[in-house]
Amino acid sequence: MTARVAAIQRHPVKSHGCEGLAAVDLTTGAGVPWDRAWAVAHEAARVAPGRWAPCANFSRGAKAPELMAITARFDEATGRLVLRHPSRPDLDFRPDDPVEQAWFLDWVAPLCPPDRARPVAIHAIDRGQPQGLTDTDYPSVSLINLASGRALGQAMGIELSPLRWRANLWLDGVAAWDERGWTGRRLRIGAATLEVVEPIVRCLATAANPGTGQRDADTLGALRALWGEAVFGLYARVLTGGRITDGAQVEILA
Repeated sequence: MTARVAAIQRHPVKSHGCEGLAAVDLTTGAGVPWDRAWAVAHEAARVAPGRWAPCANFSRGAKAPELMAITARFDEATGRLVLRHPSRPDLDFRPDDPVEQAWFLDWVAPLCPPDRARPVAIHAIDRGQPQGLTDTDYPSVSLINLASGRALGQAMGIELSPLRWRANLWLDGVAAWDERGWTGRRLRIGAATLEVVEPIVRCLATAANPGTGQRDADTLGALRALWGEAVFGLYARVLTGGRITDGAQVEILA
């Protein structure tokens, strides 16, 4: 089986919903357009306007598992974002509009545990910057190997949805765990070339079922039992921009 892209995903608001894309145009030195364009700052956050900040400043699935069940649809032309959750009515709003940001904060509040820092504002990096509010302090694209996800699920005796890993590119046709040896290597994916920078260290968000928002799997314990570390997936930099489509071929260059 030829290695290929099985899905393309972006997450307009960090930890608050993903959406599938048929194609994405990557730019050299930048992340996925509109991926983690916003994040939700909580009441203990220390963030500078328009600047990247570490994930500890934001509401996320590791602390509020129900957030993992949000799905999103962003309209780039209008700037409107639709969020859906199984226990909440659909929300259609503009994340850059101060009035409509208040709608969002009211909407998301019931999904956040009362003993955690409350969401208070939507934070964004200045437009035109090459990176989003990812967990890396450099512009990154995240990758997962679906075969590794299936192997992990088999070891745990359950089926794990790839949505648990919140990755941008889902790769299929690669042997399970082969990607553990890719750090420092270059990949051609569609018309783009990426360099793998480092593995992704995982958090408790992956324990939550993306269909229900409830924790139901000890993903971190299972990863540590297999490998001695809770890592799954890879962060990569875009060396050469280009279009990647769903089903695009993946080639390891060096």
